[in-house]
Amino acid sequence: MAPLVDIHTHIYPPSYISLLSSRSTVPYIHHPTPTQSNPSPSPRLIILPTDDSPSLPPSQRGRPIDPSYSSLSQKLSFMSQHAITTSILSLANPWLDFLPPSTAPAVAQDINSEMALLSTQNPGKIYAFATLPLSAPTADIVAEITRLSSEPDLRKAIKGIILSTSGLGSGLDDPELDPIWAALEEKKMLIFLHPHYGLPASVFGPADRQKASGHVLPLALGFPMETTIAFTRMYLSGVFDRFPGLRVLLAHAGGTVPFLAGRVESCIAHERAYFAEGGRGERVGGPKRGLKEIMRGNVWLDAVVYGGTGVRAAVEMVGRERVLWGTDHPFFPPVGEEEGEEGKGEWLSVRTNVEGVREAFGEDEVGAEGVLGGNAVELLGLEV
Repeated sequence: MAPLVDIHTHIYPPSYISLLSSRSTVPYIHHPTPTQSNPSPSPRLIILPTDDSPSLPPSQRGRPIDPSYSSLSQKLSFMSQHAITTSILSLANPWLDFLPPSTAPAVAQDINSEMALLSTQNPGKIYAFATLPLSAPTADIVAEITRLSSEPDLRKAIKGIILSTSGLGSGLDDPELDPIWAALEEKKMLIFLHPHYGLPASVFGPADRQKASGHVLPLALGFPMETTIAFTRMYLSGVFDRFPGLRVLLAHAGGTVPFLAGRVESCIAHERAYFAEGGRGERVGGPKRGLKEIMRGNVWLDAVVYGGTGVRAAVEMVGRERVLWGTDHPFFPPVGEEEGEEGKGEWLSVRTNVEGVREAFGEDEVGAEGVLGGNAVELLGLEV
């Protein structure tokens, strides 16, 4: 039976839960006081400034979290329920971006070692993407990359790193990232680029209208557009020209990059700033390689788009061998009638992502099985 490999699945290990629970500013976890009417209130995860509105009591801010966010046993149960062979765990946003430079390296080491231990204890089932102490000095960040790729237990368990779209704080076109790109290229570590900070809240309309639709606009549109802009800035700045061996996995099928790649290339070709003498002379700026070339040589896309149309666009952009399946667990859990006993019903988000791949490939079973697992096994060298 072909493996089903989940490359987009998150966890907050217990040490990270403790870290967020010790804080009172974003990001933090609020533990409401039990009351007679609610003796076991769910903790609240507040990871965005927009979730921390003073107009709401802390017990209503952010989102409720349950043990599925941090429990490996629940992760394994979820995998068994949905016939998932192997998962590549990654710390969910906001990672370690908020930590002081002095403490970030040690926290990163502890969390990455904790994630690696989960893999060691569950061989063939669990692997991980590491997280980097991006608020720390560059030397400390590079040192963690070196540690991850040199210590045998870490090297076997860790299959890349997860990176936010903000990089060191000012975007992925920041020249200060070059030593980090160089280290990741040298160690051949895959970069899983994942959104978190979204778009300015104002683009989604007045606050009262945003409240009516909850997180729909920020998650459905804000996250993919954040990835699109961040990756395009990275491309325009020449990162892939300076580091041609860099390997990047874009979350949510690359946002709108597959759809807009031709438009980006056209705008580059017509941008006068990239030419001498007001656009009439020799080209002197901009990326040297075409975006489509980069997409087929340096980029992989996940298939977390919940439908065949998005999967087809991803496959057409990068090729069927470079698209990988995922679930985004534990986010988008069962709701309503799906929940079943104790919330253990089938996850719509899992079913629609599988069906999307099947729909996109039709009778091409080999292509579908590649996206659902085979591509990840080959790319990451998994033992499943």
